[in-house]
Amino acid sequence: MKYFWNLFKNIDKILLFLPVCFALISIVMISSTASQGEFVFAKDVKIQFIAYLLGFCAMSCILLVDYKLFENWERPLYIGSIFLLLTVYIPGLGVEHYGARSWIDLKVVDFQPSEIVKITFVILMALYLSKNHDTLKTYKGVFRAGLYASPFIVIVLKEDLGGAIVLSVIWLAMIFYAGIDYKILGKSACVFVVALPIVYRFMASHQKERIDAFLHPDNLGLAGNYQVWQSKVAIGSGGFFGKGLFQGTQKELKFLPVQKSDFIYSVIVEELGMIGGALVIALYAVFLYKILKIAYNAKENYGALIAIGFIGMFGFQVFENIAMTLGAMPVTGITLPFISYGGSSVVANMIALGFILNVGIRSKLINF
Repeated sequence: MKYFWNLFKNIDKILLFLPVCFALISIVMISSTASQGEFVFAKDVKIQFIAYLLGFCAMSCILLVDYKLFENWERPLYIGSIFLLLTVYIPGLGVEHYGARSWIDLKVVDFQPSEIVKITFVILMALYLSKNHDTLKTYKGVFRAGLYASPFIVIVLKEDLGGAIVLSVIWLAMIFYAGIDYKILGKSACVFVVALPIVYRFMASHQKERIDAFLHPDNLGLAGNYQVWQSKVAIGSGGFFGKGLFQGTQKELKFLPVQKSDFIYSVIVEELGMIGGALVIALYAVFLYKILKIAYNAKENYGALIAIGFIGMFGFQVFENIAMTLGAMPVTGITLPFISYGGSSVVANMIALGFILNVGIRSKLINF
């Protein structure tokens, strides 16, 4: 009993409370996409609610296990994560949604392996960089760090451009914190920019279409531009105070696409106005700040790197999704963490939060 009391006493209460706020926003807004004028406990709402329950249970289990135990699981985690990503290619198991083959059919629900692999990727990179951070002062060391991460990024890139970008941002955030030589980082960035046309050539056709659409925003014939145009109309029509909860017309008339996932922020701003949108951004800002504080107070590099990895993951996803709805970033299918519809995403995000809180708890002097 004392063990559980020590856990609760040392946990970051605000960071624990914020997902409850996100869950309420998510469930209400997903219900709004399914109805007009009132709250409806629709099928998608039920699935999201169950996902949150499962997520809280998973988070609680993670809190009970010292994150340092994962230091002994590096090899099985690495191999298991690669295998999990490849399951989408098993005939009869892998399925395609929105042009991306990144899901597996579990009959009851579809599951996205890359969501769980984002978590194991952070753990694995934290393990690798905590042992090899001194090598990042050399090109050879940075190359090896890239080689270590490349199987995950390459496999996910073939499945889902957005997921691959998230993994790349996580990697960059973590090696930056681990102490990469800035000259090497700058030169590597230049090489990457020069190599972009080559990378573009090897992208899938639907991925190229999204890049082309972003570069030519006025061409509504390109895939993605119509969605962004309707998103901007919805956001603009919301004004300062919004049209009222459950009263969004762009949403109701189905002009706004993929309302419950990719463009849920557009629904929020249309119905709750700029005030509602700003409140959501403020909640995310507090969320990221609390994680940064845990990274700063971590007692060792491994724990700090875990927190930094998840800052990169959550921070980029929030930025990309909101910027995408405004036409400031390409449409990549990256959802709004904790709020967009998606069972795999919600459970994975709650597990990630479990690791973050785990680092925070065990960074304090507690007598277990």
